[in-house]
Formats: sequence, C-alpha cells, structure tokens
Amino acid sequence: MTICIAVAGASGRMGRTLVAALSETPDMELTGALERSGHADLGKDAGSLAGIGAAKVALSDNAKAALANADAVLDFTTPAASVALAEAAASRGLVHVVGTTGLSSADMTRLRVAAQKAIIVQSGNMSLAVNLMAALVREAAKVLPNYDVEIVELHHRLKVDAPSGTALLLGEAAAKGRNVSLGEKSVRGRDGKTGARADGAIGFASLRGGTVVGEHTVIIAGAGERLELTHRAEDRMIFARGAIAAARWGQGKSPGLYSMADVLGLA
Repeated sequence: MTICIAVAGASGRMGRTLVAALSETPDMELTGALERSGHADLGKDAGSLAGIGAAKVALSDNAKAALANADAVLDFTTPAASVALAEAAASRGLVHVVGTTGLSSADMTRLRVAAQKAIIVQSGNMSLAVNLMAALVREAAKVLPNYDVEIVELHHRLKVDAPSGTALLLGEAAAKGRNVSLGEKSVRGRDGKTGARADGAIGFASLRGGTVVGEHTVIIAGAGERLELTHRAEDRMIFARGAIAAARWGQGKSPGLYSMADVLGLA
C-alpha cells in the first residue's frame, strides 16, 4: 500500500530534506506541498526545490488542497502554523507528524484537542537515536536520583529558539525519571553570583554558532564521577527518516497525541 504524504514548509531546510527522503521511500508518495501565503516559492515544484528533479507537486498556500489526497502530513514549521495545521489535519483524520520546536503549553493544549480526531505524533526531535537517548536519560535519572543533571546543546547560528526542542525533550525525560515537574526544576542561563547549585535542578546551556546541525550532551554528575550521554546530528536526513517512520507507524492508529517513544515501543 502506498502512503500519500503532504509536506508542510516544503521549501525550508527540513521541508526539502523531507521531500528528498520521500523520493527514496518506496511505500510513500509526495502528494502535497504546503508553504505560507506570500512565500516566494509558491507555485514551484517541490522536487525541483529539493534538488531531486520534478516531483509534479507544486507548492501551495491552500492547506485544504495540499492535504486533499494525503494520508499523513509531515510538519517542521512554526508553532502557529503547526497548531493551525493540526486542526486542518484533524478535520480529515490524518496522521500529523509534528517536528516543530518552540511549542508553548498553550500550543500543546491545542494539539491535544486536535488529537481527539487526528493521530498526532509530536516530538522535539524525530531522530530515532535521540529518542532512545531520552529513554536512557530517564532511566539514569531514576537510578541516580541524587546526581546533578546538566544539558548542553549546540546548534547553527540561525536557530531561533533556546533551549532546543531536543534539550527540552531530554530534560523532560530526566524529570519524568524522577517524577518531578521540569518547569519547577529547570535552571537556564546562569550568570553572575548565582550561589550554589540547587539540589534536584535540571540545568540547560545553549550554544549557537556556525552550521552545526545539532549536538546534545546530558551530564549526570555525582561525587567523584559523572556519566555523559551525547548525540551528534551530522545530517538532517536522520530527522526526515524518523518522521517518515512515525507517519508509517501512525497508519490505522486510533486518534491521540503520541510521541516518538510510542513509535519506538519505549513509552
């Protein structure tokens, strides 16, 4: 069975990567390409923009038309666009894979509402290895409850949100392992005379520079020893492959808000 896919933000870095990845996936077909109104690439062929040759799918700003023949939509856009798209996907009962970062608690509430009718797979990082890393962080934080947790992330200079969605994913994993609220334990941007580190804090440090795709290290430090778990993304194709796996996994599932942990059987 061929799974028909629409790509949101199809002219962006991740959008083009998704289009290229779909061209290499035998059981999937690109049937829609969506971009925001007024974008300079509207009307252009999504495949040509991705450098794979004509896909005979033009970029459109009409969500209804772009989703008309789709079984799933892959979405690495902006919080506002993802929330609006979730409502459009819910109206058709589609699988909506959301890799957008920077989602607020209000955005997540709207996704949960949309997930009453749609199958939504949302993650701050679609990499299969990163989501396995999150499971390891959760277990380590649980087994080592008195160790300090610090998360360091490095991304390209154009990234607009900090901490990264992946850093927050890893922080949530640590908090879940200790059965605490990340919002209450999170510490960011230390500067000046901060005093001693608070027990149970989950610290974040965000670095930006160059063209780095993404690098994350979780440091779990105790007296006289520390455990470090690191993931380095070398190619955006890893996120595309994870999103494609999520779209395939979601076929036939009941409506709901899922994560990549569900896709990997780690939930």
